[in-house]
Amino acid sequence: MKRSKTSKAWMASHVRDPFVQQAKKLGYRSRAAFKLLEIDARDRLLKPGALVVDLGAAPGGWSQVAAQKVGRTGRVLALDLMAMPPLPGVEFIQGDFTEQAVQEVLEQRLAGRPIDLVMSDMAPNISGIGIADQAKSQHLAELAMAFALQWLKADGVFLVKLFQGSGFEAFVSEARRRFSRVELRKPQSSRPRSREVYLLARQPRGAL
Repeated sequence: MKRSKTSKAWMASHVRDPFVQQAKKLGYRSRAAFKLLEIDARDRLLKPGALVVDLGAAPGGWSQVAAQKVGRTGRVLALDLMAMPPLPGVEFIQGDFTEQAVQEVLEQRLAGRPIDLVMSDMAPNISGIGIADQAKSQHLAELAMAFALQWLKADGVFLVKLFQGSGFEAFVSEARRRFSRVELRKPQSSRPRSREVYLLARQPRGAL
């Protein structure tokens, strides 16, 4: 099947993308690594010895950065529906985070230890139906926040990708109610035309 003009144009743009080129040069698995690097440089999320959970981890750009930052004394647990080739310093779980059984596997790996940072770059498979895709995206963000509120340390941090649209403002308001500090970030490495932003929340006030 021939590619559509739209997909060809996207691929051409993707190949020319300076962050894609830089990711290849530096050995990062995705351009998304630069989003986390930029946010971390500003907000100091990743610290040596920290326990980090990376939801929606594949292909592994964020996990790579996290593993480098937390070092040998830290721990990175990554989860994704898609398979992800092994990464040094990263424990990977393949499964659908929306399924209770998969969440239980992740919780078993934690063995009761509270988390320093929960980060979620999860996004649904795009159907092209805007309302449905936005609803799915919001649902994933809500699941990630519920997990973070249950497992974060008192001074823990939650970083989640959101898409501006229906339900966005309500989610931000709920986050402000559940965390002591909430800010929004739009990294330079995030494509300007993308509706994605990252919500950064600190110090959970309690579980759902």
